[in-house]
This record gives sequence, structure tokens and C-alpha cells, in this order.
Amino acid sequence: MKLQIVIDPNRDEEILIYSHKKTQLINEIEELVNNNSVDLIGYTENEAVKLNLNDIYCFFTEDNKVYALTENDKYRVKIRLYQLEENLNNNFVKINQSCIANIKKIDRFKATVGGSLTVIFKNGYVDFVSRRNLKNVKERLGL
Repeated sequence: MKLQIVIDPNRDEEILIYSHKKTQLINEIEELVNNNSVDLIGYTENEAVKLNLNDIYCFFTEDNKVYALTENDKYRVKIRLYQLEENLNNNFVKINQSCIANIKKIDRFKATVGGSLTVIFKNGYVDFVSRRNLKNVKERLGL
């Protein structure tokens, strides 16, 4: 495998890989690039914290404010949900109008009587998959 790096401040940054097949190395490069694409600051009443996307279970809205949910904490983020959706990596999928979930932090799904799915995250947080987003969520999870 050859590596070529071109430094050009006049061009947008991009990574292009030519390969015979997708390998573990390519997966790791993809994850590294995707995980560094968004810098987020989360706010509590007392502090501002830089958030790591790998630690976030989901982003959700409550009282017209957007929050990032981690294992034990909830942080207010000053970015709209649609802007997050545009900039987040492939580990995140919109599950309903007010929630974007981290696929790696989902523990299980539970079918409801009405035919929709309830999402149960590893930290115990529960939300639902809307009918509008059900097909996309199934595709992203390979169901």
C-alpha cells in the first residue's frame, strides 16, 4: 500500500483510498476520520465540557433545547438537531423527530403493540423509532 499526502491550503480536506477490498485498516481509518469531524462543547449549570462523540448515547430535544446524553450526565449543546444530523458520523442515526442515536450505544430494541420499536440504550435511557425513520434505522443496523 502506498501513501501520498498533498498539502494544499486552497483545497478542501479529503481522504481518498483506493483498495481492492475493505479491510480492518480501512475501517479504522474511516472511524478515526469520522470521530474527529465534530467538536462539541456540552454545558451544565456549572461548567463547559468538551464532549467525545464515542461517549454520547444520543442527542435529543427537551423544552426546545438540544442535549447530549452520556453514561451518567446530560449536557446542553448549542447546536440545532438538524445541524448535528448533517455533521455526525455514521455511528449516529435519526430515530425520531427529536432524537439522534449512537448505534454503538443501543442495547436492544423492543417491539410495541402498535408495530413501532422502542430503543433501550446501554445506560437505561428509552426512546422510540418513529415510523418515518424505521426503514432507515433498519438499513443502518442491517436488519
